[in-house]
Amino acid sequence: MEKDLNLEISQILRDTLISRGAIVYMIRDGDQDLSSKWDANKKRGDLYRRILKIQKVKSDLYLSIHLNWYDNSYRQGAEVLYNSINPKNKVLGESIMNQFLKHTYTSRSLIPTDLYIYRNTRVPGVLIECGFLSNPNERYLLQTEKYQRKIAQVITSGVIDYIKKEA
Repeated sequence: MEKDLNLEISQILRDTLISRGAIVYMIRDGDQDLSSKWDANKKRGDLYRRILKIQKVKSDLYLSIHLNWYDNSYRQGAEVLYNSINPKNKVLGESIMNQFLKHTYTSRSLIPTDLYIYRNTRVPGVLIECGFLSNPNERYLLQTEKYQRKIAQVITSGVIDYIKKEA
């Protein structure tokens, strides 16, 4: 399932970033969301609490790890989405996307988004679609630890590139 692969990739990414000196806060470390039993809209409640958590820990940046799906099973490759609420989002997105273009087979690009969490989070951050589960070859790769480690290294390199640009 996507949520399980997202978590696996995120945990490897966490470890990779920590090994490079980062302090990492995870939104989740298991199969749970952040919604409350009083939320009329569970998804919106979950997203709202994610934003609060990012702000509470005073993050320098956030990374939202996901996997893509499309009706056409030929689509493949990672892509990065950003919102212009913070100009640094595009810089971070370009840094990560450039690493994907350099080190993986993707030919995808940086994409603007207006999704709720990204248009409401002022902390620099991006949504990273690590690949397409709808593509059988990519789905196979995304389930392997070796490829998950490669994705984590690519994202880490992008974050380091971003930090150097911002220094």
